[in-house]
Amino acid sequence: MADTAGQAEIRGIDIQKLAEGFADVGVVLSSYIPTVQATAREMRWYSKTSGAGSSNFLSSPTTTGVTTDMIETASKAMPVVIENSYTRNTSYVKKFFASSPLLSIEDLKDCDPDIWGDIIRDTVRAVNKKKDARALVVLDAAGCGTAAATGNGWNVDADADPVLDFLAAIESIESYGYNAGDLIAYMNPAEKKWLLRWLITVKGSSIPGFSSSKVENGEVMTLLGVKLVSDPLRPTDTVTIFSPSQAIKYKEFVPLTTAVIDEPGVGKTVRVWTEGEFVRMNPLAVFKLTDTIN
Repeated sequence: MADTAGQAEIRGIDIQKLAEGFADVGVVLSSYIPTVQATAREMRWYSKTSGAGSSNFLSSPTTTGVTTDMIETASKAMPVVIENSYTRNTSYVKKFFASSPLLSIEDLKDCDPDIWGDIIRDTVRAVNKKKDARALVVLDAAGCGTAAATGNGWNVDADADPVLDFLAAIESIESYGYNAGDLIAYMNPAEKKWLLRWLITVKGSSIPGFSSSKVENGEVMTLLGVKLVSDPLRPTDTVTIFSPSQAIKYKEFVPLTTAVIDEPGVGKTVRVWTEGEFVRMNPLAVFKLTDTIN
């Protein structure tokens, strides 16, 4: 059975000092989201609705017998009044906080694995993972564009069409006036597998530079100008396409902080915390594709 830090078996002479058993998985989603400073735990922000249309341009109200925009008018006529409307929103800081167990001075001194280095690293990663999960909750919340994938899913060759699904997402985001130049498709590796299989095997497409390109921050390639970002922490059956520069921000109240609590003669504990909240200012710069895998 696996041993914790206080058990004698972990101090064996012939064990491999580098702890193994799982691979590190980077925190992917948060790395694409801009961070701004929050000055208070309660954050008030406003979402703007420009006009009656979906393009985010101001337009005139209509009146009896007139159904067209009245900005174009006759000579000597009075100008039509146009104005914005705003919705006030309030968000509150979330605290992400974790602590190690008390590691005894004896364990710190003679354990073969680097239990101190491991617990610091893994506690930081655990806090960042929870923060990343919060980012996805906010990003995928109700109010964004959404549609089911074409046909029965990307793994059903007969009627799958991921390209059409991507085009629908781009069309939706652009129809509300957002620039589609920096879009990201955030997906589970299962979606990546079936998407690439469909592109290469089913459609016979080639992907220039894919075989030699470097995978960084989970990004493997682009499709129709959209970066494909794969993350095992993303639940399967949904792909979220969004503009990171326009859709969402992380408002950081307290940056990632670590502290060591020293108990002289006993041992040490490490604590890790950060405080902030993700704010999705422009929900229509996000589009969710659902039912992507049958």
